[in-house]
Order: sequence, then structure tokens, then C-alpha cells
Amino acid sequence: MDHMELRREAEAGVDETRQELIRARHLPGGIYASQEIYEQELQRYFYRDWLYMGRVEQFAQPGDYEARRVMGRPIILARDKDGALGAFYNMCRHRGVEVVEGRGNTRLFKCPYHGWTYDLSGKLLGAAYMKDTDGFDPSTCRLPRIPLEVWRGNIFISFAAEPPPFAQAMAEFEKDFAQLHTENCRLADVTRLELNCNWKFMHENLMDFYHVGVLHVKTFGARFSWTTDNVSLKDNGGITIRYDAAPSTPNGEALFGKAPWLESEPKSFACTGFMPPNVTLFGRIDCVKLMVAWPMGPDRCEVFIYLLFPEEFFADPAFAEKLKVYKDYQMVIYEEDRSMIESMQKAMALPVYEPGRMSVMEKPIHHFLNGYLDRMFGPRE
Repeated sequence: MDHMELRREAEAGVDETRQELIRARHLPGGIYASQEIYEQELQRYFYRDWLYMGRVEQFAQPGDYEARRVMGRPIILARDKDGALGAFYNMCRHRGVEVVEGRGNTRLFKCPYHGWTYDLSGKLLGAAYMKDTDGFDPSTCRLPRIPLEVWRGNIFISFAAEPPPFAQAMAEFEKDFAQLHTENCRLADVTRLELNCNWKFMHENLMDFYHVGVLHVKTFGARFSWTTDNVSLKDNGGITIRYDAAPSTPNGEALFGKAPWLESEPKSFACTGFMPPNVTLFGRIDCVKLMVAWPMGPDRCEVFIYLLFPEEFFADPAFAEKLKVYKDYQMVIYEEDRSMIESMQKAMALPVYEPGRMSVMEKPIHHFLNGYLDRMFGPRE
């Protein structure tokens, strides 16, 4: 099936997903396989909203920077000499060459092609042999800024020229997850994965509690309990879920104890939040995980998993050994999930694929997908 056929099929089939949950079907395969749909997603979702980029402690000192490509766009995150954290495009204002690679600490950025130099806030410092160029004004040649904001130690950027008000965008997360005090946590680990599936499947899988007792029965499924009454639906497809789950270790024990601010909560305290378009948060009694999916095409995505622990836990002499237990266990679970969502992706472009009916257990997915459809195709009439 070619791309245009996939798009036509996709648009024709979304009405069944927009039905009430007890009558709804999953989305047509083209929504996950069409190049045209993917490019529309970038324009209507990813280039408009606030996007999760990492943690402030990754840029602890003046001069700390990281250069990344985000959906094909080269960007720099950096802390300047005055301690301000900023983001800007990694494209020299002369010919567009990327002025820096990787991550590290530096005093300035120097284009490797013609030597134009920029300070840590993106301001042009020097451009050799340009003083005789008629009308050249160095003050107009800074690296283009990208809006950046911080919520409780978490960095967000937006590619929109005028992004939505940040406080408004974060209001539901602030209301539902302030108790996790991520501003008092520290980044313990970042895991990067590439998945051969559409970015939506990654987030759908994380909110799909229907599969937990089947796929994960030998890992954490037996120590997990929820009902659809625990699901809180937000505008724009966002979701908060409260439930019971053991800490993310093989024996279900919190190796560091409870987070200080969750002492009054049971050991089974657990919550999940999805903030469109690209971040899913998991809270447990002892840690916080943020999982971010970046689209790399209709059938590929890049995933970053940020694992946070309370600052106090880092003083534990056995911290490294205990952290490895958490990391190894989470990879066992993620590989279980990977096998399923990559298998789903293989079906999406096949002409014989027909979306199945939804279960009442798929309330979070139904809500997410209907928020997605409103953004992509306009509200249901």
C-alpha cells in the first residue's frame, strides 16, 4: 500500500475511534505508517508544543552544553557564564554549519568552517574578514533562540515562535505530580533506545494497563493493581493514573527506602502521567522515571528514559550497585514491551490489517487517541 493510500485509509477510518469507548475501534494502520501523517504530526504537534529535553543537573556548571538533533533540527542547550540556561539552533549564521558537537564544557562556540565564534548564549563574538562587508551587523547574527522553561528541575523547549504559556501547559502536571518533588531529585541515569515503531505506540504501551497481567506476568504484573476509576482524563489527550505497584526491582523492594516526602504513602504508591506530545512520567515510592519519545519517521522513534532518585539516596555507599539493579530490571521490562510494539508496527502498512475493537480496559489509550485526532483532523462535529 503506497503512502497516499495509507493516508486516505487512515482519514476514512478515524470515526470509529471517535465513538464512545464501548463502541470504539483502534486507529487505522495508516495513522502509524503514513509518511504524510507523520509529517503532519511534526507540524501540528511537535513543532507547536512544549517538549521534554532533560534535567538541569545535566548542565550544572557555566559552560556545560549539549548538542543534539531533535527531529532533524540541530540544537544546543547550554548554561552561560552568568548561570542562565538557554537553547538555540546549532547553525552558524554564515552558512548553517553546526558550530559544536557532543556535550562538554566550553568558553565559546567556534564554527569549524570559517571560524565565526559565539558566546554561551548564542551571541556572535567574532566573524573574521566581515568588517568590510557592506551593512553587516554582528548584533543581528546571534544563533536563533529556542524558548526554554524549567518545571521542578525538568527542562522543556518549544519550537513554536509563540508557544503556549508554560504555566498553563504544566498546570495539570503541577497539580498531580508536585508531591513527587522532582526538584529535590537528581538524575541517576539516562538510557537511550531506538525502537522500530511509531512514536505513539511507545506512549500507548505505557498507558496500556490491559497488557500488564499478561505480558509482564513474570516480572511486575503480579504486584500491580488498578481500575479504570483511577484514570483522570485531561484536556488535549493528557492523562493521570493512580494505582498500586511495587517498586521497580526484581523482588519488589525499595532498595533505598521511601522518598522523604512520600513517607506517609504505602510502599505500593504509584502514578503515571502523560503530557502530550512526548513525555510519560512514572512515580514510585522511591524514584521517578520520565520516558520521552522522539519521532524519527512513521515507523521509528528514539526513546530517552530519565531515572531520578531523591538527592539523599546518592550518599548511600552502595548507590552504584543498587542503581544497577533498577537499570537491569527496567531493561528486562522494556524488552518485553519492545517485542510487542515492534510486532504491532509490522502490521500497520499491510492491506489485510483491520483495527480491532477497544476494551473498557483501554480507557487511557482511547482518550489519548481522541485528543490526538482533535489536533490532527479537528474536533469531532
